[in-house]
Amino acid sequence: MDADHVPSEITEILITDEQLQRRLAEVAAQVDADYAGRDLLLVGVLKGATIVVADFMRHLKSHVTVDWMAVSSYGSGTQSSGVVRILKDLDTDLEGRNVLVVEDILDTGLTLSWLLSNLKSRGAESVEVFTLLRKPEALRIPVEPKYVGFDIPNVFVVGYGLDYAERYRNLRQVGVLDPRVYGG
Repeated sequence: MDADHVPSEITEILITDEQLQRRLAEVAAQVDADYAGRDLLLVGVLKGATIVVADFMRHLKSHVTVDWMAVSSYGSGTQSSGVVRILKDLDTDLEGRNVLVVEDILDTGLTLSWLLSNLKSRGAESVEVFTLLRKPEALRIPVEPKYVGFDIPNVFVVGYGLDYAERYRNLRQVGVLDPRVYGG
């Protein structure tokens, strides 16, 4: 779906599909170089990162394995609660593995900080982060991803996996959701 299918709900397109694919290819080339000759496990954070992981791994030139984890600190709202819950854990043992967490968005840092601590405690050789989007103005806990797709303003965005109330994930672009849609 394109944002022009919901023009009254999206106030601005921040990142086009073409920009997303170009940046994913750039990050994939860097990851290929950084992990050359090493096994890499991508850990996608559900549900938002599904599209990011799918497109990102197709840009990689090396073999990777993928696992999924679902954590939540949002519930159905638009702001992080700060209380993290594991909704789906990994199926893969991390002992001695090189792990690249793939996130859709780094907002306050609360969830990602907790997740990194959790994964490092499982004996991984390395744990790094690729986040497609980062909101520098929203960070409350310092988290330094190794790879960042785009820095964006502190606005509520949807599309390319990001949702509001399970809608808009299938937008090809990243756009600003009109506050009237979510009562903001």
